[in-house]
Amino acid sequence: MHTVAVVAFEGISPFHLSVPCIVFGDDLLKLGVPRYRLLIAGEKVGSIRTMSGFSIEVEHNLSSLCEADTIIVPAWDDPGNRPSAALLNALRTAHDRGVRIVGLCLGTFVLAEAGLLDGRTASTHWAWADEFERAHPQVALNRNALYIDEGDILTSAGTAAAIDCCLHIVRNDHGAEIANRIARRLVVAPHRHGDQAQYIEAPLPAPGSGDPLSATIAWAIEHLDEPLSLERLADHAGMSLRSFTRHFRKKTGTTFSQWLLQQRLAVAQRLLETGSCSVDHVAEMAGFGSTVSFRQHFTRALSISPASYRRQFRNRPTTEIARTTPNPS
Repeated sequence: MHTVAVVAFEGISPFHLSVPCIVFGDDLLKLGVPRYRLLIAGEKVGSIRTMSGFSIEVEHNLSSLCEADTIIVPAWDDPGNRPSAALLNALRTAHDRGVRIVGLCLGTFVLAEAGLLDGRTASTHWAWADEFERAHPQVALNRNALYIDEGDILTSAGTAAAIDCCLHIVRNDHGAEIANRIARRLVVAPHRHGDQAQYIEAPLPAPGSGDPLSATIAWAIEHLDEPLSLERLADHAGMSLRSFTRHFRKKTGTTFSQWLLQQRLAVAQRLLETGSCSVDHVAEMAGFGSTVSFRQHFTRALSISPASYRRQFRNRPTTEIARTTPNPS
């Protein structure tokens, strides 16, 4: 029986703790394959507080990690809080004996602190990507990946990507059919296409900031369906082309062409998520000029086609939800 140990700690997120528990705690015997042996291990046995204000009981200490074939570190409570030496040593020891180590979301920070990711590629939640790169320059961070599988070590992006990563592990251990059946029980996609770039919010300039540059940026966002050029925006702001280019890059941190593409993609995402108009119409309203150009830019940036992206966000009919929801009994 394959033993999966999940590390619990003070201030843990109940949701992030529950993800590996619900995936690996499934009664796989009913699916025709051996089930996992699941245990929760902490630095101490007994009650620990969660970030949601209630407590949970931990029955195993870190010494039980020596029994594990896979060790999972869920999202760490705060990347600024260095894990204890005991936890880091336990992870290093487990890795040395060939245990599969998994860092879910901010759990990647813990694996990096243990030195297990040096010279490797890893993923973590996009919102903490800058902090991760500053703290761990020896690790190659893939900002877009939902999860990274390097064989003996896996890391994932945030929240729902932890489910993706755990299902991927089941898929490797028992095959696609078993992973798909577990996914159906959880009413989630067995394998999501694309990457976490499609879920990153595009920041908008603060309204009423007053300066001509901010006003021009806000104006451009309202006119994305029109032909926009650097010259047109500079003229709108009443600035020379050279001055506008310099100030624009300083304010946005990117070039005008890159910024314009990001804004148009963001508009297209919202239209695909909430609207019912055709892909051709989305391309027109977002200012791409042609559907071919839109599809190329969208797929290159988000690793998913516009049509597939829409399917992920489109609400299913109520009758379909009722038909596919498992019976509580």
